Amino acid sequence: MLTVAGLSKSFGGRELFDDVSLNIMSGDRIAITGPNGAGKSTLIKIILGQEEPDAGSVSFIRGTRVGYLPQESEPAGNETVMEVAVPHQHEHDGQFIAKVKQILASLGFKQTDHDRPAKEMSGGWIMRAHLARLLAEEPDLLMLDEPTNHLDLETLIWFQDYLKYYPGAILLISHDREFLNNLCTHIAELRASRIMRYTGNYDEYLVQRAAMEATLIATAKAQQRDIDRLQLFADRFGAKASKASQAQSKRKQIERIKEDMVQIPDGPDATMGFRFPQPQRSGQRVITLEKIKFGYGENLIYNGIDLEVERDQRIVLVGPNGAGKSTLLKLLAQVLTPQSGEHKLGHNTKFGYFAQHRAAMLNPNHTVFQEALDTPQRITEQAIRTVLGSFLFRGDDIYKPVKVLSGGEKSRLALVKLLLDPPNLLLMDEPTTHLDLASVDALIEALKQYQGTLVFISHDVHFIRALSTHVVRVEAGTLRHFGGGYQYYLDKTAQSARSALTSSSFSKNLTAPKPVVPTADRKEQKRLEASQRQALSNKKSETKKRIAALEKEIADLEAKERDFAAELEKPETYHSGGRATQINRELMIVSDRLPEVTAQWEAAAKELEQLEAAEN
Repeated sequence: MLTVAGLSKSFGGRELFDDVSLNIMSGDRIAITGPNGAGKSTLIKIILGQEEPDAGSVSFIRGTRVGYLPQESEPAGNETVMEVAVPHQHEHDGQFIAKVKQILASLGFKQTDHDRPAKEMSGGWIMRAHLARLLAEEPDLLMLDEPTNHLDLETLIWFQDYLKYYPGAILLISHDREFLNNLCTHIAELRASRIMRYTGNYDEYLVQRAAMEATLIATAKAQQRDIDRLQLFADRFGAKASKASQAQSKRKQIERIKEDMVQIPDGPDATMGFRFPQPQRSGQRVITLEKIKFGYGENLIYNGIDLEVERDQRIVLVGPNGAGKSTLLKLLAQVLTPQSGEHKLGHNTKFGYFAQHRAAMLNPNHTVFQEALDTPQRITEQAIRTVLGSFLFRGDDIYKPVKVLSGGEKSRLALVKLLLDPPNLLLMDEPTTHLDLASVDALIEALKQYQGTLVFISHDVHFIRALSTHVVRVEAGTLRHFGGGYQYYLDKTAQSARSALTSSSFSKNLTAPKPVVPTADRKEQKRLEASQRQALSNKKSETKKRIAALEKEIADLEAKERDFAAELEKPETYHSGGRATQINRELMIVSDRLPEVTAQWEAAAKELEQLEAAEN
């Protein structure tokens, strides 16, 4: 479907990638990962033809239809939501329009939103309208750049399930770990100017990468030991006439080894080796809402609700889009004033509210480092540099003026400041937006250390699972409590993650894409199902071949391991100069390779299981 061959690209003397190649076949779900600034979005733009590479080529199979959802959409003109979602060529196609309406409903739009001017809505809602158009068009290759950024948790789960049954291939960039784990069949990591493709989801990729890096490190150490040994000989005997030719031969060997020297990639992004300042202890009752009534105009959101938050609770607010989760958080933070009812702060409670507008409180004339340093807490400069680095401010970035930062960078800096001087009640609305995977893990680590009370909203399931100890479901003006973590909430509702999170206002027949395929076109439906069965069969065949090849390699490696071990037990092995050293080196390479191949075999076997389950 798509072949990327030998791509190279540099900006201002900085090499983004060199000789990068990637193939995408029908049915693939591939995520491009890599540290911030590695060139992921640039690679997408080159594939789309929006930028030119310095070298290499991009080619599609003739007739391949490509759809693309960027991180941010163009500002809306005078089009209505329906006009954004329905392109001109389909404006008289009743089946297409019906499909779009169903997808819009699943993405959280109301019927009354269809004729609203899109420019009246936020950028996130405009992105959802574009997404509805793409899903209805069903391009052969769907390319998505951070598609979950503008989705609430409810909609994200629906979207994730929809993509599982998507008939085409998917290439995406995402920093949502749970999303990648549930969707991806492959991970393509862009790091140190190279791309490496792994089979499996994100967690499986981490295991395989660790095994590969362990092998590379062991090989590099073995090569360095050889260099040191040869160099010692050359230095020791290089001045002796009788040994000069041998010394020169050793130097040539060193050069050959250096030419083939294994390059060890940069390690995973560093996590914080820093303990954050801790807040003063609050009373047992941290904050209480009693008989709260609140609405926007005639739209009543809450009518007499009660909520009590106790010390050390980690509460996540979940519920359908528009149910009032952010409103509830703003009522707790006193950003909104209730029409009636009481807001009570507990003994010694000091709260902090993290939302996008918080970035406006930064001093635009400060540098990033000066702004982070400007906290009441006494913290060393090195500790502040460590924290800033964990949230993507690295190298000279810390000297950038705040006024030139992007919205996302300001949001991250505001988060750093909040963590460096935390109150004993943190109220956080989507704190992981604009953070890459390493920074999300850094934030999780910081909040695990945090010795206060936390109430938050997030669409990042990995983040929710890691932190929540209590779930409050907000729906239809009511609050329902679950006194356990996120998994407890799912188990208690006795449903799958999808059905537990899908809004009761969504029709059940919208939880998978099958209903939004026009039922009238039976012939096309049968053709599509046959195509999917064939793609699944082909995928199974390829996976079985890969498993067989891996099993053969494992058997060969195990045989070599036994042979090397047996030879090392023979006394004569040590009579031949250097023979034992050579066998030990080869045994180490084999021993390091085995876990890597075994991990690949396990991933392939799991993939085959999933394919067989899908076929049945």
